[in-house]
Amino acid sequence: MDGPFSRDTLRGRTGENPVAHWFLLDANRWVLAGLLSAVAFATFVVLGTISLPMREMMDSGTPIDTAFQALIAAVLTGVTLVVSINQLVLSQELGRLGDQHTWMNEAMAYRHDVEELFGSVGPPDPAQFLQALVQTSSDRAEALREAVADTDDEILRQRTDRLVENVCRNSDEIESQLETSQFGEFGVLRSGLNYNYSWKIYAVRRLRDEHGDSLDDDQLAAFDELIDSLRLFGPALEHFKSLYFQWELVHLTRSMLYSGLPGVVAATATVLYLDPELVQGTILGVDTMVWLVGASATITLVPFFLLTTYVLRIATISKRTGSLGPFILRRAERTEAIDWDE
Repeated sequence: MDGPFSRDTLRGRTGENPVAHWFLLDANRWVLAGLLSAVAFATFVVLGTISLPMREMMDSGTPIDTAFQALIAAVLTGVTLVVSINQLVLSQELGRLGDQHTWMNEAMAYRHDVEELFGSVGPPDPAQFLQALVQTSSDRAEALREAVADTDDEILRQRTDRLVENVCRNSDEIESQLETSQFGEFGVLRSGLNYNYSWKIYAVRRLRDEHGDSLDDDQLAAFDELIDSLRLFGPALEHFKSLYFQWELVHLTRSMLYSGLPGVVAATATVLYLDPELVQGTILGVDTMVWLVGASATITLVPFFLLTTYVLRIATISKRTGSLGPFILRRAERTEAIDWDE
């Protein structure tokens, strides 16, 4: 299905380069930080080879000591800042009993609405819950197609077929993606973001409005039921996105702590113990001192590479999912009218 109905996945809606999409969202954050570290290390070695000899630099004012002292201060400050931000965000979960009671009542009210849609108790697992929602949307879409199958409005039947095919195809894709996803991993949220429910709500409402004069009560009810199933998907996705951000901040804090300690040790050892007289010879034609300083600087910078990779993903998700409901923020996704026949 072409045209506006092809913009289901997150990458399809943004038209982003696959490499950039992988870099910003899909890549494992530790793997990506490792790639950045490798690039940084190679850069240090190349610059150390083509610039002034490392030994002469250390003998004339010890600029390396100054640089590593600054890195030590930066690592300690950065790790402390990230931990503080994490504690600030997580402190929002620490509320009074009345606040927790209100939150529980709102959550149960939402689940009650969804379970009326399901006709049974909804699954507790987030991935399975989203699966059930998209499957219900697919079932409601098929029910809509059956409801308009006998109408005399041929254009309505054709447009409904296109819309239903889009909903069912996208639902099947999301269900298969969620089969192997576990909450806490980006896979669950990525699958939810690939379900373009905002555009589907708009398309269904637009179709109902354009053919309202030829719809009977049963057909109108079928449209409303499909809209209800799509409408309930949005709050669930936003809730799971908020929980995912909290998990990401926890993962970021732990990663910064795990990598910050080796970084501080490496930088401190370089300042205190690295002596040009004790490090002699070359490796692959490059002064051994260049290899050691480059490796130490890279290890020290790993916390910042991890911070970069995590913040990039969080910021990218926030920018691309900044609206809840039937609003479409990106210009590329908005059109004055749907060309149903394209």
